[in-house]
Amino acid sequence: MHSKYTNEEIDKLILLISKLPGFGPKSAGRAVLHLLKRKDQLMVPLAESLLTASEKIITCNECGNIDLNSPCNMCSDQGRNFHQLCVVEDVADLWALEKAGVFNGYYHVLGGNLSAINGIGPDELNIKKLIERANDSSIKEVILALSATVDGQTTAHYVADCLVDSDVEVSRLGHGVPVGGELDYMDEGTIAAAIISRQKI
Repeated sequence: MHSKYTNEEIDKLILLISKLPGFGPKSAGRAVLHLLKRKDQLMVPLAESLLTASEKIITCNECGNIDLNSPCNMCSDQGRNFHQLCVVEDVADLWALEKAGVFNGYYHVLGGNLSAINGIGPDELNIKKLIERANDSSIKEVILALSATVDGQTTAHYVADCLVDSDVEVSRLGHGVPVGGELDYMDEGTIAAAIISRQKI
């Protein structure tokens, strides 16, 4: 990546940005050049915002969402349906469901999927806290909004088994989620259809 036209600091910036989703070395290089050309309007405010975010944004101890507070704003929202708990893999999935506007209960972020290949077992996911929350007397339904991938469905079955002794109805997303589909890549209509047509497990 290094050439006589760049220097160590620029190369470092390109390398860091290329690690972001959707960026490769070329697109990262273009992004860095764009930032450097607009230091005052873009680069400095971005650097300040990133620093502030890294210092102030934390993970909610209750659900796994990211926010400025723990419990987060969603967990603290008394206007939500306290009988429903929607389980998602990642915060991006939570955002996708909120954008679709069809779920008004509470969320629980697992932090990924079970994956033997990647060495991710139950202890690496936020499953223990989920079971604690499911055993709360106010929770009546746990919706498993996990990806229709092999790992996603393996995780869904494992979580459902863990909730067998809990006094809750367990359901999963219905029609609308194609096999191999991931929530944060889907449009709001597809997600809405999947929530509305959810099925008991």
